[in-house]
Parts: sequence; structure tokens; C-alpha cells
Amino acid sequence: MSYLEHSVKTVPTGLRKVLHLNWPLVLLLASVAGIGFLMLYSVAGGDFAPWASAQMKRFVMGLGLMFAIAMVPIWFWRNVSGVLYAGSLILLVLVEFMGSVQMGAQRWIDLGFMRLQPSELMKITLVMFLAAYYDWLPAQKTSKPLWIILPIFIILVPTYLVLRQPDLGTSLLLLMGGAIVMFMAGLHWGYFAAVFALGIGVVTAVFQSRGASWQLLKDYQYRRIDTFLDPASDPLGAGYHITQSKIALGSGGWTGRGFMQGTQSRLNFLPEKHTDFIFTTLAEEFGFIGAVSLLGLYALIILFCISSAIANKDRFSALMTMGIAGTFFLFFSVNMSMVMGMAPVVGVPLPLVSYGGSAMLVLMVAFGMIQSAHVHRPR
Repeated sequence: MSYLEHSVKTVPTGLRKVLHLNWPLVLLLASVAGIGFLMLYSVAGGDFAPWASAQMKRFVMGLGLMFAIAMVPIWFWRNVSGVLYAGSLILLVLVEFMGSVQMGAQRWIDLGFMRLQPSELMKITLVMFLAAYYDWLPAQKTSKPLWIILPIFIILVPTYLVLRQPDLGTSLLLLMGGAIVMFMAGLHWGYFAAVFALGIGVVTAVFQSRGASWQLLKDYQYRRIDTFLDPASDPLGAGYHITQSKIALGSGGWTGRGFMQGTQSRLNFLPEKHTDFIFTTLAEEFGFIGAVSLLGLYALIILFCISSAIANKDRFSALMTMGIAGTFFLFFSVNMSMVMGMAPVVGVPLPLVSYGGSAMLVLMVAFGMIQSAHVHRPR
């Protein structure tokens, strides 16, 4: 036994847990959040108010939550995953009756000190509950039709409730996040092929239903699809967001215009510059190099999560870690694709960078779960 190993084994249990934290992951999260603070300072015209200062406070609070959750044994989170999922489901139902409305969508519950978006919480508790289910289920039953019904139900119920808000982007993330856990659990690829074929049928039905009495999507959602297919057809209307986003992305060039020198954001040509479209501000001010650097930090976060999951011999911990890592990947990939015109605009924020209380805190809670799995993994 080395001197370092002996030292770690002789320190108090609480301190030992702190030493076992995945500290590179903590530093990466802080680095990405720091970029977010800079961007929010920039889009406010060189002022910490109203966005950067609030985001900093939330991140510090999120760090505290992450460390607190990491100290709790992973078996506890496995045992309460069903309760957390049920609680998130109840909150989604409450949104139907007492949720506050903003920009035509009813997605938030006003708690007084903050506005909670239950769909953000569901992204994590869904992954946890599915991981607990497959940890309980014997591996040889994973692909049996009878044992697929419950996880499909677990995924579709919150997806339906979120779609009613309406929030197409989050409902798709719930579907894909659940599918990631099922795939990692060992579900046969034939089921995914069937779902893919069904998806093609659904997309066809969505387009066929437009203007009919049985129209499947809202009118604004169809306008988003039209904008995605041909943003130049209405550059001052439905296509305005993506048109201005592309202008900002292109004007940044290789090295960007410089910090706080972006014309699209500073002159308010770019809508939602502090939330969904903040990536375009980064690309305009720091160019291709800045955008790729942020993407590299995201990739490293995913890499450390995958490494932790592979090293973990506990099935629940590994599935949960991979599920959260996959959901995190969906967050930034969908947002970046959206602002670059490669995907429809569906209102998905850029993780740890976009302004938002619920998204920031829930994401830090999720990484607290990953840290708990890492700290308490069998050694």
C-alpha cells in the first residue's frame, strides 16, 4: 500500500468522500459556468445585473447541492428514485392547474422565491427511476416484451404531460433520455428499429394533419418547422430568430469580434440572447475558436462521466451516470444544432451557460448524483 493510499484510508469518512470526488469534473463544470457568466455580463452591456449576478448565486447554490448530494450513499438515491419520479409527475400535473403562463406556454410553478419548471426535474428523475428499474430487473428479462411495458409507460406519461404545456423540445428530450437508459441496459436493437420506423410514420402524420380537424401540433410549432426548412421565406417574421442567429455566427469568423463587441447582441438584433441563443453571442465575440473550445469542455465532461460509469461495478450507478451524461449531451447538441439552423427551434437552453434558475439547479443536482455514484462506487 502506497503512502497516499494509506493516508486516504486513515482520514475521517466525510473527508475521505471529499477526496474521492471527481474533482476534474467539478473544475470542468465551473469552467463552463464561468463562460456563461462572461456571456451574460456581455449581453447585459457590461453589467452583472440582471443576469450574471443571479446566475452566479444559483451556481454557488448548485455547487452546494452537488456536494451535499455527493455525500449521501448512492443506495439511498436508488431507493428513493421512485418517490422522486412520482413527485416530479405530481408537479407536472399541478402545472396543468396552477402553472404560470409565459410566452404562450404553461410550464412553471411560482414558489415565491423562484419559478420552478417541473419538466427540468423530470429529465433527471426519469433517468434515475429507469436505472433503478433495470438494476432490479434480471438481465435476461431486459428484452422480454412483458418487461418493456412498464419503462415505456414510465417514459410516455411525463412526455405527454410536457407536450400538453406545450413544450415539444423537452418532451423529445424525455423520450431520447429514456431511450438512452433502455439502450444502455441492453434492450435489443430491434425495438429501436421499430421505434425509428414508427417515428417516420408519426412525422408523416404530423405533416399530413396540418390544417385538418385532427391537427397534431400547434400552429406555432408548424411555423417553427417551416422556419427550419426555409428561414429566408419570412426573415422578418417566423424566420427572424434563426436568420439573425446565422448572421451572428458567420460574423464571428475564426477569432471573433472581441469580448462585448458583438453587434447582433449589443444592438438587440438577436432575440433571447441571454437564454436559448446565447451560443451565437459566444460565437460572434470569440469566433470559431471560442465555440469549439466550449464544445471541447462539454466533450470532456461527457468523457469523464463515461469513464466513471465504466469503472463503476454497480449497475444502477453505471446506468444512471450514462443516462445523465446522455441527457446532458442532448442538451447542448440540440441547442447548438438549433441556433445553427440544423434543427428546428424548440426552446432548449445551453447547459450551464444560458440564463435560467431551474435548469441550472437541476443540472447541478444531476451531477451531484453522478458524484455520489463516483464516491460510493465499489473499490
